[in-house]
Amino acid sequence: MDNRNAVVSNAINSLAPKLNGKPDAGDTLEKAGHLILEMIGKAANAAEAGYQQAVESNRKLSGQLRGAEDRMRELEVEVRHHQDRSDRAEKWLYQISVEIEQQFLGTADRRPTQPSAPQVVSGQKR
Repeated sequence: MDNRNAVVSNAINSLAPKLNGKPDAGDTLEKAGHLILEMIGKAANAAEAGYQQAVESNRKLSGQLRGAEDRMRELEVEVRHHQDRSDRAEKWLYQISVEIEQQFLGTADRRPTQPSAPQVVSGQKR
């Protein structure tokens, strides 16, 4: 048992701080501690760099999303404008057709002067 106690005692003594207060530069514990701190610093720097990259990507993507949403709104306004123009053109064509029939072909009011609502074909307005 004495041999075992001597081994444990030596191990404990090698980990204990030096009495003079100055660590031994060649001490493996000191080397390991410094290495661990260095690795923690590198990991923290890498994490910070990754975070900054994610923040920058988020900023860029948010800007692109806002731009795309703005463009979608503009296009929706354009679509409504063109649909309205198309509807008005259909009404005018119908009214012109009725007028031609009445004036040149002599047909009396067989058709109403206002067209019915535009027909919907396969989910799209005509």
